[in-house]
Amino acid sequence: TLISYMTAVLFTLISYMTVAFLTAAACSRTLLTNDFMYMMPINIFPAFISIGVFTATFSASLSNLIGSSRILEALAKDNIYGRILRWITYGVYNGNPVAAVLTSWCLVQLMLFVDSLNVIAQINSVLFLLSYFATNLACLGLDLTSAPNFRPSFKYFSWSTALTGLLGTVIMMFVINPLYAISSIVLCFLLIVLLHLFSPSAQTAGWGSLTQALIFHQVRKYLLLLDSRKDHVKFWRPQVLLMVSNPRGCTPLVHFVNDMKKSGLYVLGHVIIGREFSQLASDPTVQLNTTWLSLIDHLKVKAFVELTVARSLREGLNHLGHLAGLGAMKPNTIVLGFRDDHEPIDFFQTIGSDYMTDKFERDCKQFELRTDEHQVDSHEYVCLMADVLRMQKNMVIARHFQHFSKAQIRTGSFLYIDVWPVNFFKPSSNDPFDTTSLFMLQLSCIINMVSGWKHLRVRVLLCEGQASMNDITEFSGSAERANFRVRQMLDRLRIKATVELVDDWSRIRAALRSEQIDFDRNSEISRNYLANVNKLIVNNSKDTAITFLYLDPPPEDQELYLPYLSTLSDLTANMRPTLLVHGIRAVTSTTL
Repeated sequence: TLISYMTAVLFTLISYMTVAFLTAAACSRTLLTNDFMYMMPINIFPAFISIGVFTATFSASLSNLIGSSRILEALAKDNIYGRILRWITYGVYNGNPVAAVLTSWCLVQLMLFVDSLNVIAQINSVLFLLSYFATNLACLGLDLTSAPNFRPSFKYFSWSTALTGLLGTVIMMFVINPLYAISSIVLCFLLIVLLHLFSPSAQTAGWGSLTQALIFHQVRKYLLLLDSRKDHVKFWRPQVLLMVSNPRGCTPLVHFVNDMKKSGLYVLGHVIIGREFSQLASDPTVQLNTTWLSLIDHLKVKAFVELTVARSLREGLNHLGHLAGLGAMKPNTIVLGFRDDHEPIDFFQTIGSDYMTDKFERDCKQFELRTDEHQVDSHEYVCLMADVLRMQKNMVIARHFQHFSKAQIRTGSFLYIDVWPVNFFKPSSNDPFDTTSLFMLQLSCIINMVSGWKHLRVRVLLCEGQASMNDITEFSGSAERANFRVRQMLDRLRIKATVELVDDWSRIRAALRSEQIDFDRNSEISRNYLANVNKLIVNNSKDTAITFLYLDPPPEDQELYLPYLSTLSDLTANMRPTLLVHGIRAVTSTTL
C-alpha cells in the first residue's frame, strides 16, 4: 500500500541521516576526506563493512543490469528504434531477455573505460535525475492537458508538486555538474524530436502520445478564440472542401488543390451512397476513416478527411458543405470534379505515375474505380453546382486533371498560368472587374506563390466584350481603356501578371449576335460560337500549365440543366487542366 511504501522510504531516510550524523560526530574531517572505507577501522568487526559493500554493490549492479535490459527489450519490442534494436527480440530464452542483458553488460563495460569513478558517478547521477525530470515533465504536461483519464493515486499530487519536482531535479543536475546537465537535457530533447520524426512506431504506437493531448488542448483553446464575426477580407485565405468520389482517379487533383489552398484549410469530402443510415448494421465511415488517413500520408497532403453516409450525392454534399470544418475554420470554397465520360485512370497502378503504390491493394482492393452505373447523373450534377452557390460558397469545377503532372511543371515544360476574365456565356466589359474575375486572379496568384510554380507567369488574357465588328475604332479604343484599367487594378492588388489582348475575339463575339448564349442545342449560332471560343482558348494555351475560366452560374430553369452542362463540356473540350471558377464574395484587398 501507499502508507507502507512511504513508511519504508521514511525509515530509510532516517537511517541514512542518522548514520551521516553519527559519522560526522565521531570522525575527523581528514579521515572522511582521505579514506572512503573509513568505517572498517572503527567497526567492531571490519569484515561486516566489506560484506556490506560487496552485497550492496552486487545488488545494485544486478538490479540495474536486469532493469536496463528489460527497458532495452521493451524498446525493441515497441519498434521504437526500428532495425537498430530489432535483433534483441530474437535473443529471448524462457521469457528472459538474454540478448538485452548481454548488450547492457557491454555498455556498462564501455562506461568503465572512462577510468574515473568520480566522473562515472556524476554521469550516473545526472542520468538518474534526468529520468525523474522526464517523469515530472510528463506528469505536469498531463495535468495541464486536463486529460480525464489522468487520475494519479498520490493524494497530494498537483501541477505545483510536479513543477516543484521538475525544478528540484534540474537544480540538482546543475549542482552535480552543469556541463553534464546541459548536455543530457539537450540530448534528451533531441532524441525525442528525432523519434517523433523518424521512429517506425511514430504512426502505429498504441500507448498514446502526450504531444497529441497538448496539441488538442491548445488547438481547442485557440479555435474558441477564432471568431467568424471578426473575419476580414484582407486576411482571406482559401478554405477548400474537395469532393472526392474515388482518389484512385483524381490523385493529381488532390495534389493540385493542396497547392491551391496554400496555408488555408483543406478538407477531403467523400459521400458513401446507400441505404438509410438507420438501416445499416454499423457506421461504414469508422472503418474507412483509417484508410483515408493512410491515403493522406501516402499523398503527403495537409488535409482533413470528412466522410458521410447519405442516400444521394446531393444530400451528402449538403451534409459536408454545412458541417465540414470546426468553429470559424469552415470551407469557403467547394471544388468539384467535372462530370464527363472520360475513362478513369488508376494512378496507384499506372506505370510512371507519381502516385504508384501497392498500399491499397492488400487483402482487398480499396478505392475501386467508378463504373458507368456509379457515374453521377447529369441533372443531379448541375443540382450540386446550384446547391454550392445556394450555400454561399465559392465554386471551382476542375476538368482534365488526369493530364496534370507536377513533375512536368517543375521541369519547365510550361510558361504560364492563364486567367480568362470574361464570362463567355454573357460577355460584358465589366467582367474583368467583378467578384468572379478577382477570385480567379487571387487563386492564380496563390498558385504562383507556391514552390514549384514560382517560375511560371500569371497571364491575363483580356477580351473586350462590348465592342462590335462594325466599329473597329470603337473596339480599339475600348480595348485600350480596358487594358489600362486591368493593369491599374493589378498594380493596386500587387498581383504580378502580364496582360495580353486576345486577337480575333471581336469577330467571335460579334458572331454570337446576342447578349448571351442560347442553351438550346439546336442553336447553330451558339454551337459555332462555343466551338470558336474553345479553339481560341486552345490556340492560346500551348505553353499553359493551368487555365482559369469564368463560370456562369446554372440557369434557374432546371429544364436547361442538361444543355447547360453540355455547353460547359463544349467550352472546355480538348484543353489543358482547367478550372471553372465562380466567386461569391470579395477575396482581394489593397489595405495590406
